[in-house]
Amino acid sequence: MKVFKYSFAIFLTASLLIFAQNDKKECPHEFTIVKQVDATPVKSQGSTGTCWAFASTSFVESELLRMGKVEFDISEMWTVRNCYIDKADRYIRYHGTSNFSQGGQAHDVMWTIKEHGMVPEKTYDGQPYEQEKYNHRELESVLKGMLDGIMPKKQGKLTPVWKEAFTSVLDVYLGTAPEKFEYDGKSYTLEHFAKHLDFNTDDYIEFTSYTHHPFYEKVNLELAGRLLLQCSGR
Repeated sequence: MKVFKYSFAIFLTASLLIFAQNDKKECPHEFTIVKQVDATPVKSQGSTGTCWAFASTSFVESELLRMGKVEFDISEMWTVRNCYIDKADRYIRYHGTSNFSQGGQAHDVMWTIKEHGMVPEKTYDGQPYEQEKYNHRELESVLKGMLDGIMPKKQGKLTPVWKEAFTSVLDVYLGTAPEKFEYDGKSYTLEHFAKHLDFNTDDYIEFTSYTHHPFYEKVNLELAGRLLLQCSGR
């Protein structure tokens, strides 16, 4: 056993020396940039499961640069807010059998832009109260707890104000949804801002490949043995 320990220690030390020597060598490969896609600065998603919103919004920002627009910082939390509302509606309608979580997909961003417009980050940053970084653990727990508590199979018929109560929680944690806002000295509505940027979601498609679905037809994206909850309207 002692021989094994000593041999392992010697091997580990030698390996570290080799790696250290390799690190000092210059890279033998040289790369020439043929085409560089412009991108906006990286933003932190904090302690949230909203990577899909940040990644896809970054794509939209890069597309605006490609189209010759100036650099824009688009709100990720605007998408997150609207998708939470849509997920809640599905969760209730399917009696809790659909997925309700922080996760999502790239097309949720496109759906939000098409159905609810887009807003700049400084208009809706999703941080109505002072915090170091985004953290949606408590938010998700409160939202799901509310939905499970008002589930029709438990409480009977729903009241007509349940969604208003649900939305009020989002107002507290993410901020109240703006109806119009000022940007660079001009007044915009949510829909008009997207049109002002000339960003058309119909110019983009997404595709996948499954052998158990017919090719060239629209299908629901499956994940973890169940249908992945998407925002409606696709």
